[in-house]
Amino acid sequence: MKKLICFLLCLSMIISVAVFGSAAALADEAELEDTVVIYSTHSEKLLDAVAAAFTEKTGIKVESINLKGELADRVRSEKDNPQADIMYGGDSATYTILQGEGLFEPTFPAWRDELDPMFMAEDGSWYGTIKTPVLLFYNKDTMSAEDAPKDWADLVLPQYKDKIVVRDSLSSSMRSTICNLIDNITASQGEDAAWQFLADLDANIKNYYNSGSMMYSALGKGDADISWAVLSDIVTNRDTNGLPFEIIDAASGSVILTDCIAAIKGAPHPNAAAAFVEFAGSKEVQTLLANEFSRTPTLSSALPDCPEWMQTDYAALPVDWANISANQLDWLEKWETNIINTDKNVAKD
Repeated sequence: MKKLICFLLCLSMIISVAVFGSAAALADEAELEDTVVIYSTHSEKLLDAVAAAFTEKTGIKVESINLKGELADRVRSEKDNPQADIMYGGDSATYTILQGEGLFEPTFPAWRDELDPMFMAEDGSWYGTIKTPVLLFYNKDTMSAEDAPKDWADLVLPQYKDKIVVRDSLSSSMRSTICNLIDNITASQGEDAAWQFLADLDANIKNYYNSGSMMYSALGKGDADISWAVLSDIVTNRDTNGLPFEIIDAASGSVILTDCIAAIKGAPHPNAAAAFVEFAGSKEVQTLLANEFSRTPTLSSALPDCPEWMQTDYAALPVDWANISANQLDWLEKWETNIINTDKNVAKD
């Protein structure tokens, strides 16, 4: 009899826990608002793909607005009366600035512990969900591996004069690369050395192009030998367009840019916002974006299911993102005003 009573009591406790757990799960779901509003820099196709998958999984409707270069200003202008729940896209320097202005609500997604600390704010204010390596490369038909530069510092050597072509200052990856180089050189050699490096680099650059296609065409034709660009573009031009490009794994590290996500503080749909952060950074979505949109994951667990070219681990050039955030506007103005030789600018007809 005692054994039967103990068994019944245990069974009762198990049933109670199961019922309570189910009720708690339902309560959590009930707390989710029916809409989430997203401000983003991503393309409409990418946003639509993520939104459709999120709605299918949660039932939450997604309203997205593409703001491109106006994203940060829009979030900042609505600080006292936020109209959106999520900021999705844009680099970690921008997110670091807005974090300092108190514009984000910390979230703690399940995948947070897997993420490299370089891809997130320690307090949970923002997370990197896409990484974009910017790599040196060269035309292997016009330059040998022995003659090619091995690191960023090599680009100012006399033998590379007029052998380099790059994007102009309107390119976001170009601007980010310049800021990374300034910060990195300043940390080890001082700021004067950084500006001297950029002046010497400009002297070696043959042309600045406002069109990526023009730049790749110039390299493919042998008008120049060396450049740098985001990895996905190099791979596309190499593998799809058949251009003879060889990637350089820079000795000091490559520029690694990060597209981020954050929940906006005071958002109208805070629970749905946290759910979207959880979803958008998950292995499932990072794998989707890798295969459908050539976006490299920040989660290592996603990589085995991604294109092979994404699986090479390029070391990051050591930089201080907080320092870049604080100084990038002044640096870029000085670079554009005092360094770039505008006579070398080539614009698309």
